[in-house]
Amino acid sequence: MAIASETDLYEPVKRFLESLGYEVRGEVHHCDMVAMRAGEPPVVVELKRTFNLPLLVQGVDRLKHTDTVYVAVEMPKSGRAPHGLTWSSIVRLCRRLGLGLITVRFYKTRRPAVDVLCDPEPYVPRRNKAKTARLLREFYERSGDYNVGGSTGQKRMTAYREKALHCAYMLKLHGPLSPKQLSDMTENPKAPSILQKNYDLWFTRISRGLYGLSEEGERALQQYAHILRTKY
Repeated sequence: MAIASETDLYEPVKRFLESLGYEVRGEVHHCDMVAMRAGEPPVVVELKRTFNLPLLVQGVDRLKHTDTVYVAVEMPKSGRAPHGLTWSSIVRLCRRLGLGLITVRFYKTRRPAVDVLCDPEPYVPRRNKAKTARLLREFYERSGDYNVGGSTGQKRMTAYREKALHCAYMLKLHGPLSPKQLSDMTENPKAPSILQKNYDLWFTRISRGLYGLSEEGERALQQYAHILRTKY
């Protein structure tokens, strides 16, 4: 059930906090909700009908008052996160900003359900060394810049696809070859795997241990002729 205003979130979240022993007040120094529990720092909650950028800006701004800031939104009837995101990605974003995330699901015949998807905590960056290594390997294994940043709906020229293009070019020049021959000619030990997996359908298996160029491969050589000219 879609709510009409963020004020509809106030009572369910207030009841939830009160069940945890907090005393709650609304609209305190521009904060939608402030909750206090004996001997603890204040808890601030900012309310919005849906998760959006202004809500995050408000939440970050409230961190000037306390380290314990939540943003609260309605959980849609579908359960899907807004803007084509996933709730797990939204949780990661909130955690990086030091914010907690609360959702409220409304029903026709029973009380709203309040869920805390994450609590606010200081964000400590943790680099994934394996992902960094993959990023650097992909960058340096590409021979040039053949993609337009921000483009969608079209195949990207990756380092893997460049290697496959090299194999296709050798097949075009020399005719059917074995995986070992291609591996030696391209100086690429992964050439046999490229032929066998054949992700782009550029290759065709003529017989056992012998591969040729498919019609898709012929078209790829024409499509990526500008890349071949820079390499060969």
